[in-house]
Amino acid sequence: MSETLKISVIGAGSMGSGIAQVAAQAGLEVCLIDTTDEALEYAGKSYVKIFDRLVEKGKLSREEADKVLGRIDLTTDMSLVDGSSMVVEAIVERLDVKQKVFAQLESLVDEDCYLASNTSSLSIASIAAACKHPERVIGLHFFNPAPLMPLVEIVPSVSTDENVTETIKSWMLAWGKIPVIAKDTPGFIVNRVARPYYGEALRIYDEGIADFATIDWAMKELGGFRMGPFELMDYIGNDVNYAVTESVFQSFYNDPRYKPSFTQKRLSEIGWLGRKSGKGYYDYSEGSQDPKPNTDSVHGTAILNRVLVMLFNEAIDAVFWQVASAEDIELAMTKGVNYPKGLLAWASEYGLSQVLTDMDALYDEYREDRYRASALLRRMVSEGRNSI
Repeated sequence: MSETLKISVIGAGSMGSGIAQVAAQAGLEVCLIDTTDEALEYAGKSYVKIFDRLVEKGKLSREEADKVLGRIDLTTDMSLVDGSSMVVEAIVERLDVKQKVFAQLESLVDEDCYLASNTSSLSIASIAAACKHPERVIGLHFFNPAPLMPLVEIVPSVSTDENVTETIKSWMLAWGKIPVIAKDTPGFIVNRVARPYYGEALRIYDEGIADFATIDWAMKELGGFRMGPFELMDYIGNDVNYAVTESVFQSFYNDPRYKPSFTQKRLSEIGWLGRKSGKGYYDYSEGSQDPKPNTDSVHGTAILNRVLVMLFNEAIDAVFWQVASAEDIELAMTKGVNYPKGLLAWASEYGLSQVLTDMDALYDEYREDRYRASALLRRMVSEGRNSI
């Protein structure tokens, strides 16, 4: 990708400023735009701290850091998107607001400028509908923090030109990212396939089977996950995680597989959002002590396996519905949310016949469509296959 290309990013929050940093470090001229001077000032100060640390750690020379910083232009003037090869929108997750921004962008950029949205859960087709040329609109979902997380979900809508998809993929590779192609369906790959990690953990808690600390312990110590589901929800923010869960649930016509939990809803309503508010599933105030988990391995393994089979089933179902290729699903879950193994390979290790047996046992117990086994899982087991 030529250094002469210019990229604009709309929204100077953590995602937008992170995406702008990635582009600048890839050698591109970047215009970071926000409606408020305060957001831009905060982003500018953050960049100085970030690059000072990179210099201190020997990751960049002072000269290199200054060059990167010099390639980022901070402004409130939307008209400065003119001349961009691509504009990436990273603003609030509201369809009406995004549509308004995309309609405005079309009047400001050249006809060959690509328009990308960093949305994590909204329909790309719905965003593109606001444009006269929807063929150049695409989803480009980075993960937070964008400079550190390697995965990028590229999401073409039904109207996106194939050449746009291929070009964006080549650009992401040039930026040092790992791109995966996802169908424009709710949650794309990661936010769809990962839902049971949160949802089934909450269900286990809601049933009184185990507390937060015990479930987190089982997933980390027995399952090898870097963070337990409740630690992770506190890290993400319960308001953010709940909003995505509710969006995916509603977008799937209230499919019970993605049903939100009242526990998380109530925590969001009271303002217990996790680390950023000082309290969530855990208390982060000074002097607080974490609750002790029940470390009985038999009990913990039962919890772990219940969450795992739901994850396996979801990943297999994503292949069934052609959300993405099997290879991209594995990449997405290992590089996007740092799972210890690709879920499809892990399911094969667990044994697909055992996954099906466990899913059917859950269905028989609860008689809820939440626990229906994927048609592809059932088909593979009936054919004697143990891998995709």
